Amino acid sequence: MDITFHPVGDQAVLLQLGDTIDEQVNQHVRKISAHFDKYKPDWMIEYIPAFTTITITYDPFYIHKRHAAGVRPYHWICEQLQLILKERTEYKAEHSRTIEIPVCYGGEFGPDLAAVAEHNRLSEEEVIQKHMAGDYLVYMIGFAPGFPYIGGMDPEIATPRRDDPRLAIPEGSVGIAGGQTGVYPIETPGGWQLIGRTPLSLFQPDQDIPSLLQAGDRIQFVPITEEEYQERKRGSQ
Repeated sequence: MDITFHPVGDQAVLLQLGDTIDEQVNQHVRKISAHFDKYKPDWMIEYIPAFTTITITYDPFYIHKRHAAGVRPYHWICEQLQLILKERTEYKAEHSRTIEIPVCYGGEFGPDLAAVAEHNRLSEEEVIQKHMAGDYLVYMIGFAPGFPYIGGMDPEIATPRRDDPRLAIPEGSVGIAGGQTGVYPIETPGGWQLIGRTPLSLFQPDQDIPSLLQAGDRIQFVPITEEEYQERKRGSQ
C-alpha cells in the first residue's frame, strides 16, 4: 500500500492511505492508530483517524528544541513517520466487537422512513428489513462527539441527504445519508434521513471512554417496539 504525506498547515501532516471507502484500507488506518496508542512519540500532540487518512498534529517548537534544530519540522516528521511505517506489518488492530443497537423504526422516531422507501421504490417494511440485514462496520467517529460513520449498508436503501437539514435532531436518531448509516449521539442539526431511534446513549461524557462505539466495531441493528424503546429509555436514566 502506497502512503503519501501532505502538510496540513504548519503543525500537522496528513497520511493518505487510500482514496476510496474500503474496509482493507480502513484496517490499515486502525492498525497504525493502534500503534500510536501504545507507542505515542513525544513529538506528537494527537492523531485523528478517518476513513482513509490519519492526521497527526505536532509542536514544531518542541521538535526544533529537542530533536531537529535547523531542520524543517515537517520534513523531519515525514522522515520519522517513514521509519515507523516500515514496521507497520507488525501492527495489530484491536479485535472487533459486535454491538447490538436496538432501533424503533418509523413513526415519530423515523419521520423519513416513508421518503426513503419512496426514493428506492420499496415498502417501509422492506427498508427496515434491508437496514437490519446490513454487514456493518464503524469506519470512524466524527462530526459530533461519538457519532459513528457506519459502512456496509444495502445499496438498495441508499438515499441522499435531505434538501432542508433539520435544526435539531433528537439524540439516538438513526439515519441514512447516501450509502451510509449512522446514529446521532447528541441532539444536533443534521441532514440525514431519519428512519428510527435507539434508546442507547452513544455519548457518555462521564466515562473514561465517552464514545460507546469505536472505529472497527461491528454493528447489528435490532428492531424493538415503541413500548420497548420507552422501557429501555427509562432504564438508562
